[in-house]
Amino acid sequence: MRIAFVTPRYGPGVMGGAETAARQLAEHLVAAGEAEVEVFSTCALDHLSWENVLEPGTTTEAGVKVHRLSAHGGRDPAFFGLDGKLRLAPDACTRTESLEWVVRNGPVSPELVDAACHSGVDALACYPYLHYPSVKTTLSSPLPTILHPAAHDEPALYFPIYKNVYDSADAICYHTDAERRLVETVYAVADKPQIVLGLGIGESAGVGRKGAELLGIGERPYVVSVGRVDEHKGSVMLANFFLAYKERHPGPLALAFLGPVSAKMPVHEDIIITGVVSEEDKWDIVKTSKLSISPSGLESFSLVVLEGWVAGVPVMVNGTCGPTREHAERSGGGVWFDSYQSFDAALGRVLNDGAFAKALAVNGAKYVQTHYRWDVVTKRYADFVRAVIARGKSPSFLPLSVP
Repeated sequence: MRIAFVTPRYGPGVMGGAETAARQLAEHLVAAGEAEVEVFSTCALDHLSWENVLEPGTTTEAGVKVHRLSAHGGRDPAFFGLDGKLRLAPDACTRTESLEWVVRNGPVSPELVDAACHSGVDALACYPYLHYPSVKTTLSSPLPTILHPAAHDEPALYFPIYKNVYDSADAICYHTDAERRLVETVYAVADKPQIVLGLGIGESAGVGRKGAELLGIGERPYVVSVGRVDEHKGSVMLANFFLAYKERHPGPLALAFLGPVSAKMPVHEDIIITGVVSEEDKWDIVKTSKLSISPSGLESFSLVVLEGWVAGVPVMVNGTCGPTREHAERSGGGVWFDSYQSFDAALGRVLNDGAFAKALAVNGAKYVQTHYRWDVVTKRYADFVRAVIARGKSPSFLPLSVP
């Protein structure tokens, strides 16, 4: 079985949920001997500029054949004005406007799509639904195409162009039941082959150092947030909530943000912003934290939540995010907030009740072990793809033109 993944960026240096999911699934399918896997991606690493920083061409990375092609356009400066207009009334925008939004958002690479569609593989898997490579591939591919939406309840989900994308997909792979419910509420896709897969989680890559020392804060206790430091990911909200908490509950507690920074964050001695760190540093910092916090309301799965449990700590999630709250509720391993008041109460409970915090961490670790081992995930996915290949391209598929 030959599968090709189509994704806007690819590689271990990419910190993006959907792109990381694609890379990890690709590598583990190869390692398990379930499939030959290729990837078609751009030469970009940054999701804002889409600048071509990697060399075009074909390489083999962790057993996966990776084809990188140049992006012709980064994010068009006119994108932001259009985005601001369309997100105010997503149901009112036209298909033409929403297609313009896709093209201006980038990365635009018709050659990437053409190479994937003529690769001769048995099936294409597109991550995520939002960007040009997935849109054009799903709308034009003659090969069976599996859409991995990584969908959030965001304005773009309701743009008319995406009705065409979901209609054209031959199968859909979700991260959580919450994501599936969301998509099925918006689009009539329940008759398509579908699977709620999730992702596999590996072992900690930490080497046993004290996170506070790595952060340069001595012996201070701290909580941690891993991922893009971005206003749309809730980072600014978390920083402001944390500073309000410290005013009400003075003490040595600090908050560390680990990940690429694209937001203007408050400058304060209790907030540490590291930028990107190594995997070893990340795991050591999380493991010796009091709590791992995912403030984003826009997640379709969230690896960092499950990694917190692998590291042995409780987690806190944004209660407005269906997938991460689903993890917290089903596992019994996390708490959630949807206001400053609930943030204050939940954080205080975890910090001040050691038995409660330990129970959360233990429950979360059991949840990961039961549902998200890589051997289970890769076998389920391979069986699903084989069924999609056997079913073939939908006879009702009509290719649609995208520039």
